[in-house]
Amino acid sequence: MLRRRTALSVSVAALVAAPLLSACGSDAHPGAAAVVGGERITVAQLQARVKNVRTAQEGAPQGAQMIQNTGRLSVTMLNSMIFDKVLARGAKDAGVEASRSDVQKWRSTAEQRAGGAEQLKAMSLQQAIAPGEIDGMARNQILMDGLAKKLGANRQTPQGQQKLAQSLAKTSRQLGIDVNPRFGTWNDRQVMLGEAKTPWVRTEQKQQA
Repeated sequence: MLRRRTALSVSVAALVAAPLLSACGSDAHPGAAAVVGGERITVAQLQARVKNVRTAQEGAPQGAQMIQNTGRLSVTMLNSMIFDKVLARGAKDAGVEASRSDVQKWRSTAEQRAGGAEQLKAMSLQQAIAPGEIDGMARNQILMDGLAKKLGANRQTPQGQQKLAQSLAKTSRQLGIDVNPRFGTWNDRQVMLGEAKTPWVRTEQKQQA
């Protein structure tokens, strides 16, 4: 079985869901779901991520239950897409990288713990992570581990989690994140979109099942 650590790591992308969105954006940034550090995340990109998850869930044996368990997927996906950029910038500024071999090694280990590649895909899909996004989730975990190490933060302790959160909050503020109001408001301090309750900073707690 997959250990608690991997199950929690999988939850980085989040646990909420919703129907596909219309294509218009905010008045300030037409067609944009959010702007992060001057880079647009378009509504079309967000729609594509939502569709990938929904399509995979619909084809899964317990697809109906997965869909029911993943609330407002549009908010979850946008939260994840913004957080990816915040983490990537924070890691880059700290000189932390995640190579392709690092990602492959992390995924191989996760697959072994899960009982196989298909089992990892199924568990990830339950957490609204499409099969094609597993490498991205792995990369995030590697970057967070690396950033925490640079900061001297132990992710298994509340103090270490707080130190990591403070670093990412600083990066978030520097990026000047602007979210289309229809999706909520970005919280720099918590490093998350208003309604998204993704416990990203807790991924290293309780490593054993």
